[in-house]
Amino acid sequence: MEQRFLPRMSPELMRVAEAARKNPNRKLLSLAHHLDVDALRRAYKGIRRNAAVGVDGVTKEAYGENLESNLRALHGRLKTMQYRHQAIRRVYIEKDGGKQRPIGISCLEDKIVQDALRELLEAIYEQDFLNCSHGFRPGRSAHDALRALNHAIRSGRVNSLIEADIVSCFDRIERPKLKNLLEQRIADKSLMRLIGKCLHVGVLEAGADLSSELGTVQGSTLSPLLANVYLHHALDVWFEQEVCLRLKGKAVLIRYCDDFVIGCARQDDAEQVMQWLRERLGLFGLELHPKKTRLLDFRRPHREHRGKGPSTFDFLGFTHFWRRTILDGSWQPACKTRVERLRRAKKAVEAWCNRHRHQSVREQHVALVRRIQGHFNYFGVRGNLHSLDLLASSARRSWFKWLTRRSQRTRLTWKRFGDLMKDYPFPRPKERLCLWGSA
Repeated sequence: MEQRFLPRMSPELMRVAEAARKNPNRKLLSLAHHLDVDALRRAYKGIRRNAAVGVDGVTKEAYGENLESNLRALHGRLKTMQYRHQAIRRVYIEKDGGKQRPIGISCLEDKIVQDALRELLEAIYEQDFLNCSHGFRPGRSAHDALRALNHAIRSGRVNSLIEADIVSCFDRIERPKLKNLLEQRIADKSLMRLIGKCLHVGVLEAGADLSSELGTVQGSTLSPLLANVYLHHALDVWFEQEVCLRLKGKAVLIRYCDDFVIGCARQDDAEQVMQWLRERLGLFGLELHPKKTRLLDFRRPHREHRGKGPSTFDFLGFTHFWRRTILDGSWQPACKTRVERLRRAKKAVEAWCNRHRHQSVREQHVALVRRIQGHFNYFGVRGNLHSLDLLASSARRSWFKWLTRRSQRTRLTWKRFGDLMKDYPFPRPKERLCLWGSA
């Protein structure tokens, strides 16, 4: 197994990672002492300055006024096992299709503990996680998962594909089973007790306690790692050590946390995997969405094939499909921004322009450039220029619309707006990433 080190890892954590790498089947003892003041200080520095506050209302700036004494007091409570995780404040963010995703906001001190725990557990589990896993891991990104998928399609390992969707994965994780999985690697009872405190925490919404015995809280920096551990055992190891050995042809799993696809070279293998997959996830309390999970034919069309490719699927914000090349007319895999994601990005820019239209033009421009460039950085892949142009055009129209409503005395014309855009230009759409080679 290859050795993986985390960026800016302390010498103590490097020794933990080395021990985990050399002994993949052994439990690790005496880990809790690594949650020292230095680890807590690193966690504090990693919190965003404008991070949302929890139920106690303490900001990062306020906590930092007496940082060292606060961290030493927190460390003392951790050592004497007097630390208690405060309740989580629940908010909702918009999802595709008008739905809402619940997000839990912890108090700042709890965020510090969660991130220090994440750093320690990451040092261990980065040595165990398989290459098929890409989400919320140091040195890996969604673009790496997309590259792996593109490579598998081009190499012929994906003729039939399972587009999977787990129903409320974070909310359905069984905590006793998760603890049993963690105890396969961690024999430090005090550390396991602390993890339990971060799992069994109350959730406050509109003053009511909505605590549950299932799941990990979305929004916690620790939750994605715990979900990765859960799915590592529920899916990754099972697929590599059992499924692939029982299939007639080649198969590949590409997972980004709870979002994954499985590609098979043979149709009958894919049908068998679909059946096994439902049974396997059921053993861990997880369920595939009946309407969003499907098995589809994604074979490369024949050169003589007319019209569009046979099918499409969505993965990590992109719609994947077959497209003819201009040079020789051959069929190649391609992707574009998913329609729902593009619509959501347009609405977000429109809403921002509305809320902030009375700020100075310079302030609005800086913020809009940051939002648009962030979208381009993710969706700026080869062949997706048209979708980027659509967002850029929509952003220009939205900004013009709400700038014209700043005053009843004067009206902003398109000519004057064009002159303004020369002084405050938006980023130009560019295809920055190639998913089948180096950028």
